[in-house]
Amino acid sequence: MSIAPRTRLATHEVFNQPLPRERLELWAGDGPLRAAVAEAAPQDAGRLAAFAAQIGAPEALEDAERAQRSKPELVIFDRGGRRLDEVRFHPGYHAMMARGAQAGYFARPWGPDAAPGGHAAHAAMVYLLSQVEPGVCCPLTMTYAAVPALEAGSPALAASWGAKARVAAYDGASRPGLEKPAVTIGMAMTEKQGGSDVRANTTRAEPDGEAFRLRGHKWFCSAPMSDAFLTLAYLEDGLTCFLVPRWTPDGERNPIQLQRLKDKLGNHANASSEIEYHGAWAQMVGEPGRGVNAIIEMVHHTRLDAATAPVGFMRRALDEAAWWTRNRSAFQRRLADQPLMEAVLGDLALDWIGSLALVMRVARAFDGTSAQDRAFARLAVAIAKYWTNKRCVGVVYEAMECLGGVGYVEEAPLAMLYREAPLNSIWEGSGNVICLDVLRTLGRAPDAAEALKAELTARRGEDARYDAALAEAAAGLERPSEAQARRLVERLALLIQASELMRRGDPAAEPFLATRLAGDWGRTAGTLPEGTDAAALAARI
Repeated sequence: MSIAPRTRLATHEVFNQPLPRERLELWAGDGPLRAAVAEAAPQDAGRLAAFAAQIGAPEALEDAERAQRSKPELVIFDRGGRRLDEVRFHPGYHAMMARGAQAGYFARPWGPDAAPGGHAAHAAMVYLLSQVEPGVCCPLTMTYAAVPALEAGSPALAASWGAKARVAAYDGASRPGLEKPAVTIGMAMTEKQGGSDVRANTTRAEPDGEAFRLRGHKWFCSAPMSDAFLTLAYLEDGLTCFLVPRWTPDGERNPIQLQRLKDKLGNHANASSEIEYHGAWAQMVGEPGRGVNAIIEMVHHTRLDAATAPVGFMRRALDEAAWWTRNRSAFQRRLADQPLMEAVLGDLALDWIGSLALVMRVARAFDGTSAQDRAFARLAVAIAKYWTNKRCVGVVYEAMECLGGVGYVEEAPLAMLYREAPLNSIWEGSGNVICLDVLRTLGRAPDAAEALKAELTARRGEDARYDAALAEAAAGLERPSEAQARRLVERLALLIQASELMRRGDPAAEPFLATRLAGDWGRTAGTLPEGTDAAALAARI
């Protein structure tokens, strides 16, 4: 008995409508990803292929869609008026969290089986999971990023909370975190009056024996059901970092009061809240008065994910556009075979291929063991975050347009991707904040500037267009200007991408150099120079 939908209706027959896919070929269908993993984390290829197959399967796709359509519910009190301060999620959310955690999303770089290539494997998981359910990436990413902050700031907390954040498991129950086999750890820094200017915070901490009590508020606290949070509050010595668990050591609910959930543009499966600390019990991380220094390691690692997720959005959007145009015809030809559509898809493919090369290069630097690797990662992760997010919105929109009206309806994934597209540009520093951070790093960390120069000059002399762009960037590095910060960061992002594509002998290098560096390119997609093999680029999608 067939379970296919009826195509012969009372008034017409349905044809020339591509069927929705029951599963996604997230690994087998992505040659650029497989090539990047083969270089950066070859021992993880099997793990990643299995993860991709799992989250691309019908069951996972259904869980993801239901989680996205069923927004989290805030439950402040029980029916008797006792405070709960909980958020209830659709079961699909917990199922997707479990799939990510069990695959090693946050544990792989740190866990007992940690091996070279851990951050590259992690970045590949971010890229893959972002294509299916981006909301769960937020708590998984923060847990990944909390580990190095705890290791740097508190050996005791690293041995307790950090150890449980290294376990590839998920327990979504509302109970004390240290009683669980594994935990998730969130972050709450910004306040109403300051935003990114965390030194304007007003939350205070008072000693309570060997611990502290916090009073104040946080305006954005995503994933509020995390088992603990890294947060900032003032002591007399200055702004200090603390770990605040959801439960106190005596088994009571810590007075972290949820005020409301944000009604967000996208990221619907994940909850973002406003919270108040009413004497919340906390432990110090790092030294008094050095809170920004303590939490910056977490910010550094979350930025890797905030740079990588939009590349996943681009990939999924282009995959949907390719599926549609290869299976739909107009004017007696497949859409994908029409020269202008080839030009559009080929142009968009350049953004995706270049961006993937960029973030995987940064991930390799995170995996590096030398001082130069660490210095390069410090700068390059901010550069990558700026660029991939700026390209993402336009790529997703153009992919939506390839589908026409059906791309604009909620049943197609393009609507979800379009709502997600701006998020990571705002999270962990919006565009201006990121560019100013790059300038500060260039000024305060000569080793980072030298590592960046070494990376870019390695390809000097191989192509005149590259050399010209490098000379322009070198002038900007010598005389950095706040007003020109975006121009400089954009140029650096393009150079790193071109350098990677050239180093690997990627066939996309030539059109990338011609368009993105030499400027033989219009202001919209599909304006590649004459003679570009757009069909070959589009075929890589």
